[in-house]
Amino acid sequence: MSKTKSAMLVGVGGQGTILISKILTSGLLKAGYDVKQSEVHGMAQRGGSVSTQVRWGEKVYGPVIGKGEADILVAFEQMEAVRYADFLKPDGVCIVNRYRQDSIATAAELETYPEGCLEAMEAAFNTIIVDASDIANELGNPRCMNVVLFGAMCDRLGVDVDWEAVVAETVPQKALELNIKAFRAGKEAAAK
Repeated sequence: MSKTKSAMLVGVGGQGTILISKILTSGLLKAGYDVKQSEVHGMAQRGGSVSTQVRWGEKVYGPVIGKGEADILVAFEQMEAVRYADFLKPDGVCIVNRYRQDSIATAAELETYPEGCLEAMEAAFNTIIVDASDIANELGNPRCMNVVLFGAMCDRLGVDVDWEAVVAETVPQKALELNIKAFRAGKEAAAK
């Protein structure tokens, strides 16, 4: 096993970042890593920012990722990518959902949604943009967008584990077929 690695999953309340961190943590444990996970919910039920941090390696002493330390940043919403960009290593990988969601302030027209989020990330980092929300809608359920993004990130983890089996063990049985399709679609979208 190598040095400690880390992934940060960011989005807004209700997008499923916590479920994906559970899938990620479960797979890393199966691969034999020491794993630590941390969650910050920031008014998640009101569409507020949510971040989950997962660190893994031979021995991990704490779950918190400092600025400039994340190997992978997965943003479920494009403005969240910019909000958390300073946590990503200069040579890290950012996977961003093209989706935009207005915050309470932008919906109330107290602020304007910033333009150029995706371009800013592409200019600064190795960035993979995935139309995860569109893919989930095409699959028939917008709620599987999180699993699409997980599929997009899994090949960048450098971990030898059957991620599809981990997804199958973690998601509710009634949503299993949909989530496997979402996982595969995310892998395919990130490979383009």
